[in-house]
Amino acid sequence: MRTVDFTPLYRSLVGFDRLAQQLEQAKSESASNWPPYNIESTGEDAWRIELAVAGFKSDELNLEVNQNLLTVTGRKAANDDTVERRYLHRGLAERDFERRFQLADYVIVTNASLENGLLTIDLNRELPEAMKPRRIEIASGEANGLINAQPKKGKSAA
Repeated sequence: MRTVDFTPLYRSLVGFDRLAQQLEQAKSESASNWPPYNIESTGEDAWRIELAVAGFKSDELNLEVNQNLLTVTGRKAANDDTVERRYLHRGLAERDFERRFQLADYVIVTNASLENGLLTIDLNRELPEAMKPRRIEIASGEANGLINAQPKKGKSAA
C-alpha cells in the first residue's frame, strides 16, 4: 500500500487549509470501506445516500451535520449475556462504525429512514434567496432622458 505525504503542499497552499484537511481526511478514510454505501442523484439538486447497516436498530445509529460534514455513527448496544450464542459462522459485522461525507455549501439533510437494513439519507441543495439568480430590468433610454430633463428644485428659471 502506498502512503502519500502532503507536507510539501501545506507550504504552498497558503489559505487553503480546508483543502489540505480534506486531502488528509480522504487519505485516512480510504482504509475503511465499511459499511458499504451508494450515493444516488435523484434530481438536479437532490441526492440520496444509502448505507447497508444490517443488524443495527434506529436507536443505535446517529446522524450529525456540522459545518458541511455529515457524520453517520453506529454504536452497537451491548449484547445480553444471559443467552450464550454459539456461532458456527459469523458473517454479519456488528462492529461500531463512523462514516463521514463532505457536503457542498447549502446542501441540507431533508430526511433519514431505516428500512430493511438500509439507512437512507435524502439531501437537497437549497440556495438562499440572496444567492439565487435574479432578473434585472433595464430601463430604456427615453425614460432616463425624462428623468434628467426635469429641473432641479431650488433653482429658478430666469
